[in-house]
Amino acid sequence: MKVERISTDVLIVGGGTAGCYAALTIAEKSDKKVLICEKANIKRSGCLAAGVNALNAYIAGERKPEDYVERVTKDAEQIVRHDLLLTMSERLNSTAEKLEQLGLVILKDENGNYVTRGQFNIKINGENIKPILAKAVEEKENIQILNRVNITDLDVEDGKVKGAFGFHIREDKAYHILAKTVLVATGGAAGLYRPNNPGFSRHKMWYPPFNTGAGYAMGLRAGAEMTSFEMRFIALRCKDTIAPTGTLALGVGARQINSLGEEYNDVYGQTTSERIYGTVNENQEGRGPCYLKTEGLSKEADESLLHAYLNMAPSQTIKWIESGKLPSMQNVEIEGTEPYVVGGHTASGYWVDTKRETTISGVYAAGDVAGGSPMKFVTGALAEGEIAAESILAHLEHLDSKFVNDNQNQTDTYSEQILADKENAYEKELSFYRETKNSKFTIEQLEEAMQAVMDQYAGGIKTNYRFNRNQLKVAKDRIEQLEKLLPDLTAKNQQELMYIYELKDRLLVCRCLIAHLDAREETRWHSLAENMDFQRKDDEHWLKYVNSHLEDGEIKISYRELIKEGKNYEHHD
Repeated sequence: MKVERISTDVLIVGGGTAGCYAALTIAEKSDKKVLICEKANIKRSGCLAAGVNALNAYIAGERKPEDYVERVTKDAEQIVRHDLLLTMSERLNSTAEKLEQLGLVILKDENGNYVTRGQFNIKINGENIKPILAKAVEEKENIQILNRVNITDLDVEDGKVKGAFGFHIREDKAYHILAKTVLVATGGAAGLYRPNNPGFSRHKMWYPPFNTGAGYAMGLRAGAEMTSFEMRFIALRCKDTIAPTGTLALGVGARQINSLGEEYNDVYGQTTSERIYGTVNENQEGRGPCYLKTEGLSKEADESLLHAYLNMAPSQTIKWIESGKLPSMQNVEIEGTEPYVVGGHTASGYWVDTKRETTISGVYAAGDVAGGSPMKFVTGALAEGEIAAESILAHLEHLDSKFVNDNQNQTDTYSEQILADKENAYEKELSFYRETKNSKFTIEQLEEAMQAVMDQYAGGIKTNYRFNRNQLKVAKDRIEQLEKLLPDLTAKNQQELMYIYELKDRLLVCRCLIAHLDAREETRWHSLAENMDFQRKDDEHWLKYVNSHLEDGEIKISYRELIKEGKNYEHHD
């Protein structure tokens, strides 16, 4: 396998929402060289690949950024970083306006004001939101894009980043990228648990199946600190299609009801976790199935919903049309998805400071992989990308002159022997998986085994998202057994090689998640972390962050006190 070495000022791993916006910010504010490595193709990659019909984080009317911080803090039961939330919230509106300038259609009323949907949402025609972002990035001369390149590991020496390693998923080529700074802007982790739909339809899920936790895994392997993995995310979705329910709940005011027609939200609560928990509990107690009440909606509402779902989840529109029963004629059945680890909706991800720098010097995180700041959604990911980009530029300005004069100086200071050793080791590992071995298992079989373990022993759909300490111990042991089988796998081509690395990443994220679930001895978020050994919320002992890092192959848990409101956290204070 040919190893190609590339030097750049800034490496951005992941060309999704946060990655694109960060690159755009750096290009507009400096002449620094930016390299984006994207596993797919930047034009239709990331969570916005298929489009979206609303921006779910926008400060409308007389509201202030502090109002959004308060809302998120309440929803997350206090386990948030106020400094991250506030600095993000202050930029939500400006990022939306920038998207509009780039060509995104944001709906407006007769007075020219954005059309709102709920308290903090605005409506858009967003089927082309990702191509719009990608086009803006592609037009910048100092941004280079490598599509179909899968970054697997950060290159770190003495706690400082030197670059990263990856390989092309179509060509027989590996990359060693030398970078002065790295922004990890990959997606969260899907596919850890057995999904709602089996077999051929198993990838019909809420979160993109190609988001495999690679960003978390490369950080863990490099020694970065993670936070709040135990705050999993479980989406409430339309049954079978796994289409979003927010358009129904916020767009037309559809309420959650059980099979008896009773509204149950007020009984359980209105937070994200309580809406899931209520649905699970109503089904368990024999009052299911549960629905969003849409019967009796107007013809105009029907047409609006058909159009809205075409923008983001066309399978739901097709289901309505094929069945001959539009929303006004039949309530929409709902269910919870399998759990995910995703910092765009919960607080799980890298432990970062206010500048979005991780605990590895020169490595930053934004979007779904950055922890501490739930409910980012689209504009929050953009805002974090912008914050990280500005911090990266400040970091580059303060680097020693021998690193910033030119790229050749950086290569000279990082000895050729070290580079050769790293490249040879990477090539050897890649070649190992390409060798012909008598493998007893396929990649898909190990992936399904992993999902079965997590589903049954780590709080999946099978156990109504509930778990106990003994179950978690079984899950940990079996995930470790699966990791030991990884060397038996073989890949016929680069695509299969990527699948092996995705499985490797998912298994490590599973181990980290299990350790976090075990460490928080309370149930702070129903369903998201329903610990049957500790069934109550415990503010006296557990108003704190559960953090972790990888040490000698083991997940080590640590705890940090809450960052008080009005305080900024920096690693080096």
